[in-house]
Amino acid sequence: MRFLKEYLLACEPGTEGDEREETYLKQMVYPKRCGTPDRFPMEAKGWGRGDPSEHGGIHLDESIFQPYLNSKRIFQRNREILRPSYIPDELPHRKEQINQLASILVTALKGDRPSNVIIFGKTGTGKTASVKYLGKEIKKADSEFNRVSYLYMNCEVVDTQYGVLQNIGNMFIDNFNERIPFTGWSTERVYNILREKIDETNRVVIIVLDEIDKLVYKSGDDVLYHLSRINDDLQNAKVSLIGISNDLKFTDFLDPRVKSRMGEEKMVFPPYNADQLRDILKQRADLAFFPGVIDAGIAPLCSALAAQEHGDARRALDLLRVAAEIAERNGDDKVTEAHVYKAKNKLELDCVTEAIRTLPTQSKLVLMSILLNEERSETRLTTGEVYETYRDLAAITGITILTQRRVTDLISELDMLGIIHARVKSFGRGGRTKEIESSVSVVETKKVLEEDEVLQSIKNYRPKNQTTLM
Repeated sequence: MRFLKEYLLACEPGTEGDEREETYLKQMVYPKRCGTPDRFPMEAKGWGRGDPSEHGGIHLDESIFQPYLNSKRIFQRNREILRPSYIPDELPHRKEQINQLASILVTALKGDRPSNVIIFGKTGTGKTASVKYLGKEIKKADSEFNRVSYLYMNCEVVDTQYGVLQNIGNMFIDNFNERIPFTGWSTERVYNILREKIDETNRVVIIVLDEIDKLVYKSGDDVLYHLSRINDDLQNAKVSLIGISNDLKFTDFLDPRVKSRMGEEKMVFPPYNADQLRDILKQRADLAFFPGVIDAGIAPLCSALAAQEHGDARRALDLLRVAAEIAERNGDDKVTEAHVYKAKNKLELDCVTEAIRTLPTQSKLVLMSILLNEERSETRLTTGEVYETYRDLAAITGITILTQRRVTDLISELDMLGIIHARVKSFGRGGRTKEIESSVSVVETKKVLEEDEVLQSIKNYRPKNQTTLM
């Protein structure tokens, strides 16, 4: 209340908005709190309107960001051009796949329902980019007639049956108050609203479900069953589905009815080779960088490194972008091979680090058990040795101790992630066990694991001497 009174007293009648507030600040607040009756404290200290001067021992012209702001620029345009999410006006080496998909989807522009399509291919083979590119082209071709709605959804982000139906339904509801809530309704009710709203459009609706395998593995195929049969319940509109998957075998988990409806058309996107990746990088580099900042051998090098990893265009683009960012931070004039190799090491470390950091606590304990034993012994570990150490760590941290069978499963999961290497060794009548060794730096990985508060208490633990089976 006191400040409100001061405000009203300081402001002359007839003043309004910014002028009124400025009067209040000059006359009342700043003199009392800052001791600067005639000027704004920001002016008096050299901020904003006044001349730059020292404040708290730091000259304002010497911001910690200044060296980076004044460094030589590598990027001519937005660096987002080098991210996989950027869709260029032309997609090199995907003309055949785009034309094939266009020949299927052109039916929608005529007012008829296209066949459902499942697109397979490894990560970074241009599946998502091609589908999004076609979406843009359909919208252009349909701008006059408004016959087609093209929707894209990433099922790695929205991975439940309710969430998929809710998100699709809300795309057709403009009034916020009428939108389907995030939770609380039955799935059947959500489906019925979705069906009604789609039917009201009287359009051909193309729904793209990216990472569809993630949805199936987590939530089953119920949502695909609903969406694949939705045309039976529609009077005016028509729905076509496009599924994108990295897993060629995910259809084995589908109900036969869903499988037959979803897989009316199938496409496979092959990996890029080194030459194709080089063309992609050159196209993006010409858009993103100033002329002459990229050495001639950079695009081929990034392409070759990515081609070794199954022709992943995302990997190639990330290599080039991070290499350029490193060069820019260093204030270098050009991007060199040295920058590319630094970027490669950084990306590999970041990837592994993030995978380890996001592991469940039980998996972290198992991994720590492996690392601690490796520090003690040069021989390969057995499941029994890992489990004995794991039990000690779980007891110290107060975490529920899992059975050896469950720990063996967690070891297999770590093996699948590439963090460790585990192979089965037979001892004849003595049975079988897994021989385990880490695939990552022990020291660096321990540092990442010790960031977890739960694992802080086991920093000084040392495994007991154990007898290793040979």
